Amino acid sequence: MLRAALGAVALLALPRFGTAQLLQAKPAFTRADSLRGTLTPPRSCYDVNYYHLDVKLDIGQKAISGSNLFRFTATQDFTRLQFDLFANLKVERVAYKGQNLPFTREANAVFVTFPQPIRQGSRDEFTVYYGGNPTIAQRAPWDGGFVFTEHGPGQPWVATACQGVGASIWWPTKDHQSDEPDSMLISVTVPKGLTDVSNGRLRKTTQLKGNLTRFDWAVTNPINNYDVALNVANYAHIGDTYQGEKGRLTLDYWVLPENVDKAKKQFGANVKPMLKAFESWFGPYPFYEDGYKLVETPHLGMEHQSAVAYGNKYLNGYLGRDLSGTGWGTRWDFIVVHESGHEWFGNNITSKDIADMWIHESFTTYSESLFAESQFGKPAALEFLHGMRRNIQNDAPIIGPYGVNREGSGDMYPKGAVLLNMARTVINDDQKWRQILRGLNQQFYHQTVSTEQIVGYINQQAGRDLTKMFDQYLRHPSIPTLEIRFEPDGRPVARWIADVRGFDMPVRVRAKGGEWRLIQPTTTFQAVDVPGLSKDNLEVDTFNYYIGVLVE
Repeated sequence: MLRAALGAVALLALPRFGTAQLLQAKPAFTRADSLRGTLTPPRSCYDVNYYHLDVKLDIGQKAISGSNLFRFTATQDFTRLQFDLFANLKVERVAYKGQNLPFTREANAVFVTFPQPIRQGSRDEFTVYYGGNPTIAQRAPWDGGFVFTEHGPGQPWVATACQGVGASIWWPTKDHQSDEPDSMLISVTVPKGLTDVSNGRLRKTTQLKGNLTRFDWAVTNPINNYDVALNVANYAHIGDTYQGEKGRLTLDYWVLPENVDKAKKQFGANVKPMLKAFESWFGPYPFYEDGYKLVETPHLGMEHQSAVAYGNKYLNGYLGRDLSGTGWGTRWDFIVVHESGHEWFGNNITSKDIADMWIHESFTTYSESLFAESQFGKPAALEFLHGMRRNIQNDAPIIGPYGVNREGSGDMYPKGAVLLNMARTVINDDQKWRQILRGLNQQFYHQTVSTEQIVGYINQQAGRDLTKMFDQYLRHPSIPTLEIRFEPDGRPVARWIADVRGFDMPVRVRAKGGEWRLIQPTTTFQAVDVPGLSKDNLEVDTFNYYIGVLVE
């Protein structure tokens, strides 16, 4: 997803110490939040294997109607389950083996009762028929829903974007990130003359009565449901291929007819270098079977799996701006690079709970610097990443509260990216770091994960325990401060001031002009083993470490 409120650049916040975060008021959560964000028994009792979403779009009325088939495996015996659909959309009926099942609604949750127990291990299915006027997004993609607009007089342009708020804002689904269907068919019916572009590959186009056309898109890989999208316009198509690590990857660009020449130039300059860089750092593109697509949208962009939404107006940077203030950020198209980076972190590897969305956004923001490194060298990448610090707020923990569908601070973008560079600096082995990034995408291929799994894997592969470092930066808004004191006899001692008990992050220190030495302070003072160090020549690596420094 994108960073919000980017029109103004935030000043770098000063570090806060100790228990400053305890002063923040805790948000109040409702039962509706828990119904949406928690895997309660009526949700955990079944594992979705397949969806067939079949939707008809009425552009004039800004309405949708259709159905979704749920095919699932029972994880335990049950007679009652929950699926999700926003209350402004009407559930017309729930069909099961030739009969309509009784259901009740609470907030945006729907509870269905079956006539007999569904036994553990059995495979079964039901279909939800629904319709109505879906929520209209006021500021897509940062708020969810539909966008109904035109790209010219009488030229409809429609799109969806729903990360965060959830896919159930426009279609019935088990709306929890921990459960992805193994495959999916997306059928969208639109007025004749328009084209729908959704995820996966176009399996069939069917002309229907009433001057309508149905497009069937098949997704053969697991997909998180907020990635499922429809995009409707009189699109033009540009086709290409890329010879990648797993062979031939199809590239398809669906753009407005008036922008074909711009698209050929901009995508030609950005897409293949991006794929080459990310396959090198992260491993093969995770969805060769479904192809890679860019789809021009009336909103800025989203990481819709195998159908990345693009609205950056064929400009480099973020709508022509450099978020780092270094000049490097306008050397490539932000949306192509950032949103495509999510194919590895967000789509291939997906957090089970949105509270852990840093797994998506920190790695993907960090991927921007890795792309810069592949194109312009490591010094340029580090300069770009250092410049991103000006967007850090230090306002709240990056990890949000679990079980209520609530993400953490927007610092998950720049601060999370800086954290990953600190991990790389501590590991101090670029080959091993690349192996870790590629290994993450292999170990957790097409899986949903937790923070503990990601950090645990990094620890295992790095051969050192970085848990406390990740905990400080992810679970507390304040950054640690390195306090260095010189004793009366001139001997230096150091300690960390941090929220995490026993915080012990290694850090690089040197006497000016000398070699960097990696020291590992704790939260109690201990000697600093750096030859010739004095208060006058002390240097701490605050370029690669986002920390406070206090010298006494």
